[in-house]
Amino acid sequence: MTELVFDCVDAVPDRFAAAPTMQFRLRIAETTGQRVHAMALRCQLRIEPARRRYSPEEVENLRDLFGPTSRYADTLNPIQFAQTSTMVPGFSGSIEIDLPVTCTYDLEVSATKYFHGLDDGQIPLLLLFSGTVFNRGDTGLSVEQVPWHKECAYRLPVEVWDALIDAYFPNSGWIRLHRDTLDALMRYKTDRALPTWEHAFETLLKQAGEG
Repeated sequence: MTELVFDCVDAVPDRFAAAPTMQFRLRIAETTGQRVHAMALRCQLRIEPARRRYSPEEVENLRDLFGPTSRYADTLNPIQFAQTSTMVPGFSGSIEIDLPVTCTYDLEVSATKYFHGLDDGQIPLLLLFSGTVFNRGDTGLSVEQVPWHKECAYRLPVEVWDALIDAYFPNSGWIRLHRDTLDALMRYKTDRALPTWEHAFETLLKQAGEG
Protein backbone atom coordinates (compact mmCIF):
# COMPACT_ATOMS: atom_id res chain seq x y z
CA MET A 1 0.00 0.00 0.00
CA THR A 2 1.23 3.46 -0.86
CA GLU A 3 1.39 6.15 1.81
CA LEU A 4 1.04 9.67 0.43
CA VAL A 5 1.79 13.02 2.06
CA PHE A 6 0.55 16.23 0.43
CA ASP A 7 1.88 19.77 0.88
CA CYS A 8 1.05 23.01 -0.92
CA VAL A 9 4.22 25.07 -1.23
CA ASP A 10 3.21 28.02 -3.44
CA ALA A 11 0.47 29.59 -5.55
CA VAL A 12 0.86 31.97 -8.50
CA PRO A 13 -1.49 33.49 -11.09
CA ASP A 14 -1.43 31.88 -14.52
CA ARG A 15 -1.22 34.94 -16.76
CA PHE A 16 -1.60 32.98 -20.01
CA ALA A 17 -4.76 30.98 -19.31
CA ALA A 18 -7.98 31.67 -21.21
CA ALA A 19 -9.82 32.34 -17.92
CA PRO A 20 -8.56 33.50 -14.51
CA THR A 21 -6.54 30.56 -13.21
CA MET A 22 -4.40 30.05 -10.12
CA GLN A 23 -1.60 27.48 -10.18
CA PHE A 24 -1.14 25.79 -6.80
CA ARG A 25 2.24 24.09 -6.44
CA LEU A 26 1.81 20.69 -4.76
CA ARG A 27 4.53 18.48 -3.34
CA ILE A 28 3.45 14.83 -3.15
CA ALA A 29 5.62 12.32 -1.29
CA GLU A 30 5.32 8.53 -1.15
CA THR A 31 6.87 7.46 2.16
CA THR A 32 7.08 3.63 1.88
CA GLY A 33 9.56 3.59 -1.01
CA GLN A 34 7.04 2.26 -3.51
CA ARG A 35 6.98 3.77 -6.98
CA VAL A 36 3.75 5.43 -8.09
CA HIS A 37 2.99 4.60 -11.73
CA ALA A 38 0.40 7.40 -12.12
CA MET A 39 -2.33 9.14 -10.16
CA ALA A 40 -5.70 10.62 -11.07
CA LEU A 41 -5.91 13.29 -8.39
CA ARG A 42 -8.98 15.25 -7.30
CA CYS A 43 -8.85 18.22 -4.96
CA GLN A 44 -11.49 20.25 -3.16
CA LEU A 45 -10.36 23.69 -1.94
CA ARG A 46 -12.14 25.18 1.05
CA ILE A 47 -11.79 28.57 2.75
CA GLU A 48 -11.62 28.52 6.55
CA PRO A 49 -12.54 32.11 7.51
CA ALA A 50 -12.36 31.48 11.26
CA ARG A 51 -8.59 30.99 10.99
CA ARG A 52 -7.68 34.68 10.57
CA ARG A 53 -8.37 38.11 12.09
CA TYR A 54 -10.21 40.94 10.33
CA SER A 55 -9.59 44.67 10.35
CA PRO A 56 -12.54 47.07 10.92
CA GLU A 57 -12.56 47.81 7.18
CA GLU A 58 -12.68 44.11 6.34
CA VAL A 59 -15.47 43.54 8.86
CA GLU A 60 -17.52 46.18 7.04
CA ASN A 61 -16.64 44.72 3.63
CA LEU A 62 -17.73 41.26 4.74
CA ARG A 63 -20.90 42.32 6.55
CA ASP A 64 -23.07 41.07 3.68
CA LEU A 65 -21.41 37.65 3.98
CA PHE A 66 -21.03 37.16 7.74
CA GLY A 67 -23.16 39.83 9.39
CA PRO A 68 -21.90 41.81 12.43
CA THR A 69 -18.99 40.53 14.51
CA SER A 70 -21.43 39.53 17.26
CA ARG A 71 -22.54 36.70 14.96
CA TYR A 72 -19.08 35.52 13.90
CA ALA A 73 -19.20 32.51 16.24
CA ASP A 74 -22.08 31.18 14.11
CA THR A 75 -21.35 32.62 10.66
CA LEU A 76 -17.60 32.09 10.09
CA ASN A 77 -18.21 28.68 8.53
CA PRO A 78 -16.05 27.04 5.83
CA ILE A 79 -16.71 28.28 2.29
CA GLN A 80 -16.37 26.14 -0.80
CA PHE A 81 -13.77 27.69 -3.14
CA ALA A 82 -13.22 25.22 -5.98
CA GLN A 83 -12.96 21.62 -7.13
CA THR A 84 -10.39 20.52 -9.65
CA SER A 85 -8.52 17.47 -10.89
CA THR A 86 -5.26 16.62 -12.63
CA MET A 87 -3.13 13.67 -13.69
CA VAL A 88 0.08 13.11 -11.75
CA PRO A 89 2.86 11.36 -13.68
CA GLY A 90 4.81 8.45 -12.24
CA PHE A 91 7.36 9.15 -9.53
CA SER A 92 9.46 7.65 -6.77
CA GLY A 93 10.04 9.46 -3.50
CA SER A 94 8.36 12.77 -4.21
CA ILE A 95 7.22 15.02 -7.03
CA GLU A 96 6.08 18.63 -7.43
CA ILE A 97 3.20 19.45 -9.78
CA ASP A 98 1.04 22.46 -10.61
CA LEU A 99 -2.64 22.13 -9.76
CA PRO A 100 -4.66 24.55 -11.95
CA VAL A 101 -7.69 26.13 -10.28
CA THR A 102 -10.06 28.17 -12.44
CA CYS A 103 -11.39 31.20 -10.55
CA THR A 104 -14.35 33.51 -11.02
CA TYR A 105 -14.85 37.21 -10.29
CA ASP A 106 -18.61 36.78 -9.92
CA LEU A 107 -19.42 38.63 -6.70
CA GLU A 108 -22.56 36.54 -6.20
CA VAL A 109 -20.24 33.62 -5.40
CA SER A 110 -19.45 33.49 -1.67
CA ALA A 111 -15.75 32.68 -2.15
CA THR A 112 -15.24 35.61 -4.53
CA LYS A 113 -17.16 37.93 -2.22
CA TYR A 114 -14.86 36.85 0.62
CA PHE A 115 -11.67 37.40 -1.39
CA HIS A 116 -12.92 40.79 -2.58
CA GLY A 117 -13.58 41.93 0.99
CA LEU A 118 -10.00 41.36 2.23
CA ASP A 119 -7.41 44.15 2.23
CA ASP A 120 -4.23 42.22 3.04
CA GLY A 121 -2.87 39.30 5.02
CA GLN A 122 -3.49 35.68 4.09
CA ILE A 123 -6.46 33.54 3.09
CA PRO A 124 -6.61 30.28 5.10
CA LEU A 125 -7.30 27.40 2.72
CA LEU A 126 -7.76 23.68 3.28
CA LEU A 127 -7.04 21.34 0.37
CA LEU A 128 -8.81 17.97 0.58
CA PHE A 129 -7.60 15.19 -1.71
CA SER A 130 -9.10 12.08 -3.24
CA GLY A 131 -8.54 10.11 -6.42
CA THR A 132 -6.98 6.93 -7.76
CA VAL A 133 -3.39 5.67 -7.53
CA PHE A 134 -2.06 3.27 -10.18
CA ASN A 135 0.89 1.03 -9.31
CA ARG A 136 2.75 -1.56 -11.40
CA GLY A 137 3.95 -4.63 -9.55
CA ASP A 138 5.04 -8.19 -10.23
CA THR A 139 1.45 -9.26 -10.86
CA GLY A 140 0.57 -6.35 -13.12
CA LEU A 141 -1.26 -3.08 -12.57
CA SER A 142 -2.91 -2.43 -9.20
CA VAL A 143 -5.33 0.32 -8.25
CA GLU A 144 -5.74 2.09 -4.90
CA GLN A 145 -7.87 4.98 -3.74
CA VAL A 146 -6.36 8.13 -2.26
CA PRO A 147 -7.74 8.07 1.32
CA TRP A 148 -10.38 10.71 2.04
CA HIS A 149 -8.49 11.97 5.10
CA LYS A 150 -5.57 13.23 3.02
CA GLU A 151 -5.44 17.02 3.21
CA CYS A 152 -3.12 19.98 3.72
CA ALA A 153 -3.46 23.62 4.75
CA TYR A 154 -2.17 26.61 2.81
CA ARG A 155 -2.31 30.33 3.52
CA LEU A 156 -2.79 32.15 0.21
CA PRO A 157 -1.50 35.75 0.30
CA VAL A 158 -4.28 38.21 -0.52
CA GLU A 159 -1.86 40.02 -2.83
CA VAL A 160 -1.63 36.89 -5.02
CA TRP A 161 -5.42 36.85 -5.46
CA ASP A 162 -5.37 40.59 -6.21
CA ALA A 163 -2.62 40.08 -8.80
CA LEU A 164 -4.70 37.38 -10.51
CA ILE A 165 -7.82 39.54 -10.70
CA ASP A 166 -5.84 42.62 -11.82
CA ALA A 167 -4.28 40.59 -14.62
CA TYR A 168 -7.71 39.69 -16.06
CA PHE A 169 -9.89 42.59 -14.86
CA PRO A 170 -7.55 45.58 -14.41
CA ASN A 171 -9.12 48.15 -12.09
CA SER A 172 -12.60 46.82 -12.86
CA GLY A 173 -15.24 44.30 -11.88
CA TRP A 174 -18.61 43.09 -13.09
CA ILE A 175 -22.03 42.27 -11.75
CA ARG A 176 -24.86 40.15 -13.18
CA LEU A 177 -28.30 41.77 -13.50
CA HIS A 178 -31.76 40.54 -14.41
CA ARG A 179 -32.52 41.43 -18.02
CA ASP A 180 -35.46 43.69 -17.07
CA THR A 181 -33.20 45.59 -14.66
CA LEU A 182 -30.55 45.96 -17.35
CA ASP A 183 -33.14 47.29 -19.81
CA ALA A 184 -34.33 49.84 -17.25
CA LEU A 185 -30.75 50.95 -16.58
CA MET A 186 -30.13 51.29 -20.31
CA ARG A 187 -33.18 53.56 -20.66
CA TYR A 188 -32.00 55.60 -17.67
CA LYS A 189 -28.55 55.99 -19.24
CA THR A 190 -29.95 56.89 -22.67
CA ASP A 191 -32.54 59.39 -21.39
CA ARG A 192 -29.82 61.34 -19.55
CA ALA A 193 -27.25 61.04 -22.35
CA LEU A 194 -24.73 59.51 -19.94
CA PRO A 195 -21.64 58.40 -21.89
CA THR A 196 -20.75 55.24 -19.93
CA TRP A 197 -22.23 52.73 -17.49
CA GLU A 198 -19.79 54.12 -14.92
CA HIS A 199 -21.46 57.53 -15.22
CA ALA A 200 -24.90 55.95 -14.89
CA PHE A 201 -24.06 54.20 -11.64
CA GLU A 202 -22.24 57.25 -10.27
CA THR A 203 -25.34 59.36 -10.94
CA LEU A 204 -27.62 56.85 -9.22
CA LEU A 205 -25.29 56.67 -6.21
CA LYS A 206 -25.22 60.45 -5.91
CA GLN A 207 -28.99 60.59 -6.06
CA ALA A 208 -29.10 58.01 -3.26
CA GLY A 209 -26.68 60.06 -1.17
CA GLU A 210 -23.93 57.46 -1.47
CA GLY A 211 -21.63 59.29 -3.87
